[in-house]
Amino acid sequence: MKKLIIITAILCFGSIGFGQTKVGFINSEAITKELPEAQDAQQKLDNLVRDWQGELKKIEDEWKKKYDEYERNKLIMSDQTRADKEKELVELENKISQFREQKFGQNGELFQKQEEFMKPIQNKIFNAIKIVAEEEEYDFIFDKSGEILLLYANEKHDLTNLVLEVLK
Repeated sequence: MKKLIIITAILCFGSIGFGQTKVGFINSEAITKELPEAQDAQQKLDNLVRDWQGELKKIEDEWKKKYDEYERNKLIMSDQTRADKEKELVELENKISQFREQKFGQNGELFQKQEEFMKPIQNKIFNAIKIVAEEEEYDFIFDKSGEILLLYANEKHDLTNLVLEVLK
């Protein structure tokens, strides 16, 4: 809501002080879907995720197998053997948690790889947007696929195709 108020203020007061404010919007999701390098980057990320999920499943399957074995035999185990098996299960649980955090956590490898693969593509898109904005004399360009909500958008201001043309 705060962003909508700021945008409205820019549009209203900007046009009073400087004449007509020219505003456009793009759909970054549509642009990204059209770029081969973005598709390649997404494929790389998907492959990494699939590999990591496979590794995680192996560890989880190992834990499940050991847990089932523990459950079947715990009544006939000595106290020391039972304690050793429980310790082993806890260590595997910790390994699973650490793996998830390392690969999929907030600052995990997936986040880092997304940044590594997508940053050059985002820079290329931003440069194309800048070129279009300067050539077409736009004051503001918003991304309607992001957090900024457009309640109404005249399609004549959609710059998605122009940005795609610059990128090709």
